[in-house]
Amino acid sequence: MRSICAACGGHEMREETRDLSRLYKGQAIMVKAMPGRYCAACGEAEFLTTADADRFAAEVQQAMQVIDQDRRTELRSIRRRLGLKQAEAAALFGGGVNAFSEYERGVREPSKSTVVLLRLLDRHPDLLTEAREAA
Repeated sequence: MRSICAACGGHEMREETRDLSRLYKGQAIMVKAMPGRYCAACGEAEFLTTADADRFAAEVQQAMQVIDQDRRTELRSIRRRLGLKQAEAAALFGGGVNAFSEYERGVREPSKSTVVLLRLLDRHPDLLTEAREAA
């Protein structure tokens, strides 16, 4: 039976095994050796079995949890290296009094700008005084 790509239409899906990647918070998640039907034109994938789909979902979910934990650990480490208490960091970056506590516990996701600024200050801690004055 010939399978046509539902995503781009008109292109034949070919059955093969590939490594599939997904991007999550700027990081690639790779799931190795996923059997399926793949479109050569647009890259659309269809899993052959429910077990394959379940395996893919579980591996992606697990990798996302690791990425989230790594981010929480990174935020806490940077904040501490800069010598900021959670309340001071929240006042500096915004988000409310408990913001950094919630970011570091995974209750809430920090804004991209908060993460970027924190990483920049980690590389250039001499700018912390300017950031405090600007806040």
